[in-house]
Amino acid sequence: MFLNFFYELKAAQIPVTLREYLTLMEALQAGAANYRMEDFYYLSRSCLVKDERNIDKFDRVFSHIFEGIESLCDDILAEIPDEWLRALTEKFLTEEEKAQIKALGGWEKIMEELKKRLAEQQGRHQGGNKWIGTGGTSPFGAYGYNPAGIRIGQHESRHKRAIKVWDRREYKDLDDSVELGTRNIKIALRRLRQFARKGHADKLDLDDTIRSSANKGYLDLKMIPERRNTVKVLLFFDVGGSMDPFVRTCEELFSAARSQFKHMEYFYFHNCLYEKVWRNNSRRHTETIDTIDLLHTYPSDYKVIFIGDASMSPYELTHAGGSVEHINDEAGLTWLHRVRQTWPSSVWLNPSPEQYWGFTQSIKMVSQSFEGRMFPLTLEGIDAAMRELTR
Repeated sequence: MFLNFFYELKAAQIPVTLREYLTLMEALQAGAANYRMEDFYYLSRSCLVKDERNIDKFDRVFSHIFEGIESLCDDILAEIPDEWLRALTEKFLTEEEKAQIKALGGWEKIMEELKKRLAEQQGRHQGGNKWIGTGGTSPFGAYGYNPAGIRIGQHESRHKRAIKVWDRREYKDLDDSVELGTRNIKIALRRLRQFARKGHADKLDLDDTIRSSANKGYLDLKMIPERRNTVKVLLFFDVGGSMDPFVRTCEELFSAARSQFKHMEYFYFHNCLYEKVWRNNSRRHTETIDTIDLLHTYPSDYKVIFIGDASMSPYELTHAGGSVEHINDEAGLTWLHRVRQTWPSSVWLNPSPEQYWGFTQSIKMVSQSFEGRMFPLTLEGIDAAMRELTR
């Protein structure tokens, strides 16, 4: 199994050496993994991966090779007991039954009621419409249904209606080496070009050299700076949650953009831009960048491209504390307004089908915030967005 793991990593073009593989074997013999799959994952990654850009490839190979092998022991990390959230049954309702279930009535009411439930509840609960549990219609829990509630302990979204998620979710960086399907995206991105010859004169100007040498009797070399695309670009990628189905498309865009723009920076966010962004998804809880610092670091001549489905609870855009994952001090629309003021040349690319945009309130709100500069993440949409940025 371990040898197959090594060969699969090589096949995935991860530059792992035999010496690194033997180091992993020695660490296993020394008991460094302690029979836990999570420990073995981090041990093998630290031994075999030298470049963070290969982590996503490593994760795919690891999942393929060790699929079905689980840890021998698990630690209880959540403050809410797992027993309360164990999904013995899931709640599936008809559209008529869903229409009969009432939401609690607003952001403040939902948060106030959650505090009361945590103070009062003493044990696990399944079904019903009040307590934290599973398979019911309560606004708090997992594997049930409520028009607007707080999702706790559920593997992934089912109805896309949660206004907050009580989980520490982990996201992955986009793979910038993806090439399949990027050729047409590169062609579309080429519209965003402003060429200039700047820098050191280190490129031979053949025509001028011929003209200068023709009547001199000796070779008179003429050098000029290389002709470069001077456009400066900031990319902001929405990751996790409802963006998971669009990872491949975003990777293709990311890979194409890195090859087209020499002056490019990228950052990640979740759902909406708030006070923090990050560059590494595996460290997004510990290594963040203040958004206000970005606004003061990159001047107004940068072209800014947001990539996200803009599908979220409207509270995330309109309320302080409305973020699905943390308590934000200012509403999302406040930060989007600052972005538009700092970088007037900015657009939003949306990977979700354009025909459904009108049915999601948050998409309409984000589009209005960008003054209608939201385009579908298609070749035609990218082409239209690049035309907008060159105005």
